[in-house]
Amino acid sequence: MTNSCDTSKGASCGSKPNPENTNSKQHWENVYAKTDHSKLGWFEENPQPSLDLIAKCKLKSDAKILNVGAGATTLVDKLLDLNFTNIIATDISENALNVLTDRINSNKFVKIIVDDLTHPTVLNSMEKVDLWHDRAVLHFFIKEEDQSTYFNLLKSKINEKGYVILATFNFDGATKCSGLPIKQYDAKTLSDKMGMDFLLIYNFNYTYTMPSGDKREYVYTLFQKI
Repeated sequence: MTNSCDTSKGASCGSKPNPENTNSKQHWENVYAKTDHSKLGWFEENPQPSLDLIAKCKLKSDAKILNVGAGATTLVDKLLDLNFTNIIATDISENALNVLTDRINSNKFVKIIVDDLTHPTVLNSMEKVDLWHDRAVLHFFIKEEDQSTYFNLLKSKINEKGYVILATFNFDGATKCSGLPIKQYDAKTLSDKMGMDFLLIYNFNYTYTMPSGDKREYVYTLFQKI
C-alpha cells in the first residue's frame, strides 16, 4: 500500500497530500486504479530484505504464510519460486489484489482475501499461520484503536513458535505517505506493541530506493512467538 515520494527527510511519501484522503478502502482502490502498480512508491521488483528474514525462519514448504497489505507485491511470486505452497495474500484493495491475481495467473497455492485489518471480518475466522508478513502497512494505522485491532488480530493468528515480520518507516522516515499521515517506529516500539509473548530475534534499518529513485528509511523486525 502506498505511492511515490520526494527525497527530503520527513516529507510526504506518495501522492500529494489531500485533506479529503482517509485510510479507507476507497482511497486504496483509487490508488491502484489510477497508477501503474510498478510506479508506486513502495513497489519492489526484488523484496530481498523480506526474503532474507523469511530464510531465517527455516519454514517448511507447506508453512502457512500470510502477507498482509499485500497489494500487488512481488513477494508472492518469489515465495512461489521458493516452492512455498500455502500462501495467503490479503489487502483492503480489490483492485490491488486483482493485479496480483492476474500476474500469478490465479495460482492454486495462493489464497486471496479482501479485508480491512482495522475492521477484519474474513480474517477473524482464518486459521492460524506460521508467518505474518507486513511491509509498509502498519505505519498507516495512526489511531490507537486501529493499532490495537491490528495487533490483537496478529497475536491471535500466529501458531506457537510462529514468526512475524514487520517493516515500517523508522524515525528517519517519511511522516506522510500517499497523502496520509503515518506513524513511525523503531525496533523497541514495535517490541512494546508485540508484548511479552513475542521475542525480537533480528532487526535492522534499511534504506529503500523507490521506483522514482528517491530514498525512504525503514526498520525491519523479525519476531517469534514464545
